Amino acid sequence: MKHNVTISNLDGRVIQFEDRIRIEDILKQVQDELPYPVYLAKLDNAYRALTHITEHDCTIEFLDLRNQEAWLVYQNSLIMVFIKAVHDLFGKKVLVTVNNSLNKGLYITSTHKFSQEDIDAVKARMRQIVDADLPIVKEHLTKEGARILARKQKLAEASKLLESITNIDDIEIYSLEDELQIFYNLLVPSTGYVQIFDIDTYKNGLILRYPHPADPGVIAPYEEQEMLYSAFSEATKWGQLMNVNFVCDLNEKIINDDVAEMILMQEALHEKRISDIADMIKERKARVILICGPSSSGKTTFAKRLCIQLHVNGFRTLYMGTDDYYKEYDERVYDENGEVDLESIRAIDTGLFMRQIADLLEGKEVDIPRYDFSIPGKVFGERLTKIGKDELIVIEGIHAMNDELTANIPDEEKFKIYISPFTPISIDHHNRISTTDARMLRRLVRDYKFRSSPAQRTIGMWPKVRTSEDANIFPYNSKADVFFNSNCIYEYAVLKKYAEPLLKRIKREEPEYGEAQRMLSFLKYFDPIYDEYVIPNNSILREFIGGSVIVK
Repeated sequence: MKHNVTISNLDGRVIQFEDRIRIEDILKQVQDELPYPVYLAKLDNAYRALTHITEHDCTIEFLDLRNQEAWLVYQNSLIMVFIKAVHDLFGKKVLVTVNNSLNKGLYITSTHKFSQEDIDAVKARMRQIVDADLPIVKEHLTKEGARILARKQKLAEASKLLESITNIDDIEIYSLEDELQIFYNLLVPSTGYVQIFDIDTYKNGLILRYPHPADPGVIAPYEEQEMLYSAFSEATKWGQLMNVNFVCDLNEKIINDDVAEMILMQEALHEKRISDIADMIKERKARVILICGPSSSGKTTFAKRLCIQLHVNGFRTLYMGTDDYYKEYDERVYDENGEVDLESIRAIDTGLFMRQIADLLEGKEVDIPRYDFSIPGKVFGERLTKIGKDELIVIEGIHAMNDELTANIPDEEKFKIYISPFTPISIDHHNRISTTDARMLRRLVRDYKFRSSPAQRTIGMWPKVRTSEDANIFPYNSKADVFFNSNCIYEYAVLKKYAEPLLKRIKREEPEYGEAQRMLSFLKYFDPIYDEYVIPNNSILREFIGGSVIVK
C-alpha cells in the first residue's frame, strides 16, 4: 500500500513508497543532502531507531549529534563496540564500568589494568569491528528472560535491578556477534555508524572519546578536568558510604523502607562539605565569593546555606545575584536568531556591577538594584547598602566566574565555587545516568510547581539552555577553587512522582513527546519515595519540590 513520508529536515519534502520500509533505507536516499551523519529518527514526534519500519503516512526528522538523544545513541553504540573489543582481546570475565562524562569523553574503569599496548590493541580491534559494519541486533525479552540473561552474563546489578522493579514487562537486549548486553536506550543498526572515536589513558582508567554536539564531525578537543574528576570521585565515595552505587541499591532501600538514614546521611554530607568550604574561605581571607553553575544546580539554596556557615565562622555576608544587573529594556541585546538574549554576559550591565562591587569593598554605600521582569528593568531605592571591612560579598549567577564581571577585583580576594549535581549512581556498569537529565527533571518539576510552566515548555527550551551553558558556564568551571556536588542520591525516586504525571500529559502530536517518552522510560527503573517527611526543609532538593525555608 502506498504511503507518503514527509522529511522535515528537507523543507517538508514528500517521498512516496509502495511498501513498508525501514527508516534506514529512507535515510540512504537523502543522507547526502543532510549536513551530518544521522543516528536516530523522530517519527511523528517519537524517537525511533533507524531499524524501525514505517508503513503509513508519517513525518520524519533525521537526528544527528546536535540532538541530545542522538548523541546518547552514539555513545551507547560506541560503548557496545568498546566492550566487544575488550572481551575479544581479554576475555568476557573482564568487567567494564562506564563512570561519568569527563575530559570531553567517558571515563571508564575495568577489572583489567590497561597498558598503552593494550589501549592500542583495543583501538585497533574497535576499528576492525567498525570497518566490518557488523549488525547490532535488538530483541525484546521478558523481564524474567532478561534476568536469566543477566545472571548468565554475571551482570549482578542488572539482575538485581530487574528484580526490584515492578512496572516493566520487557527489556531490550542488543547483540553484536557473540556479545550480548542490556541497554536502556536505542543503538545504531550496525557498527559502521560509529566511525569517530579515540581512547586515552587517564588515572586508573581511560577516556573513551567521541564527537560532541558543537562539532559533530570531529572528536572534541581533549580538556583536562582534574577538579571534575575529584568531584565525581567524592560523589562515588558518598555513594559507597550510603551503600548506594546502583539504582538497584536505591530501590532495595525503598522496598525495605530503609530510606530515612540514607537521606539524613546525604544531607549531613552536604552540610559538612558546605562547612568545609566556609573554612577554606576563612583561611583564604577572600572577600568576594563567586558561585556559578548550570541551570537547576541548586545555586540559591547552596549560596544561602554557605552564608549561614560563614556566619558560624564569624563573618557577616551580603548576598547578591547577577540577575539583578540585566540591562534596561532599551539596552537589550539579541542573539543570532533575533531573540532577546538573557543568557550571555552581554545581557548584564557589567559596568554598573563592577562599580558597585568596587564601591562596596571600599566601604561606600551603594543602591543595589532589583530587576523586575514585568517592567522589564532595574528598580532602585530598595537596597541602599554598605558593608564593613570584615563583611563578605556572596555573588550567585551563571556568569559569576566570568572574569569580565570581576576584572577589577584582585584574584586573591576572590573565591570561586562551581556547583552541579554530579550523579554518583548508575543503572548498571555500562548504563550511566546523565547529570543533564538530573537537572532537567529538577527544572521540569520546579517550573510547573512554582512558575506555572508546563513540562512542554521546559523540554522545548532545554536545548537552548544547554547551548547557553556550553558557551557561558562550562568553559569557566576550570577556574573554580572548589566544586560542590549538589546531587541528592535519592532525588530521582522523589522527583519521579512529580515528573511522571507531567510527562504523561504530553501528547503524541506535540514536538516534546519524544523527549517526554525518553524520560518516562528512564524513570521506570526507579521505585518512588512518596513520604518526604524526613527530607530537611533546608535541603537543596526542597528548592525544586517545595517546602524550603531558604527559597520561597
